[in-house]
Amino acid sequence: MNYDFRDYPDREMLAMDLANQIAGELRAALAHQERAAIAVPGGTSPGPVFDALCAADLDWSRVDVMLTDERWVPETSERSNTRLLRERLLTDRAAAARFLPLYAEAEAPEGKLEELAADIEPALPLAVVLLGMGADMHTASIFPGADKLEEALAPNAPILLPMRAPGAQEPRITLSAHVLDGALKKHVLVYGSEKRDVLHKAQGLPTSEAPVNAILDGAVVHWAE
Repeated sequence: MNYDFRDYPDREMLAMDLANQIAGELRAALAHQERAAIAVPGGTSPGPVFDALCAADLDWSRVDVMLTDERWVPETSERSNTRLLRERLLTDRAAAARFLPLYAEAEAPEGKLEELAADIEPALPLAVVLLGMGADMHTASIFPGADKLEEALAPNAPILLPMRAPGAQEPRITLSAHVLDGALKKHVLVYGSEKRDVLHKAQGLPTSEAPVNAILDGAVVHWAE
């Protein structure tokens, strides 16, 4: 697995540097195409990156922003990744970006997948993807032991999949591995010695045990304690 591991002295420097890199990659993409798409994770870890990136000087009106994955909950829920994104990234200059949702009002995701994917498809391939990694080696909502794990990892997987996994409180919806891996620039955000050890442990394991391996080749891993 060939990836670039970058070690930062602290999380603040990591956030600033990563935001600058992503902004530069979006500018480069916009220099030769009409629009550029970026997919980002939810959770609190990328928040400081979003806080810096939202002020970047680029033509955000030509940028499509989407999540890598989402819990199937309305935006009013405290568990909504969309809610976090609106508060931390889709603000300041980045408020001009177009948001492509991974949630629509329905009890279960299955009936809305085609509708949501139809909006995302024209934006692909992603110019940039930012991903995290869990202690169980999952990335996005591609979890070991999830009900549609094999399908999510397949090269012919659909753009979006509903995922249900042990321990997950609600259904998830996720971009499939080939969509994430197909991004022109891939970044993985990792904090703490435990996660660094997990990343090393993932080496050599099959993607069914370590789904993060499906996107690591050619990625830049950004790490700080």
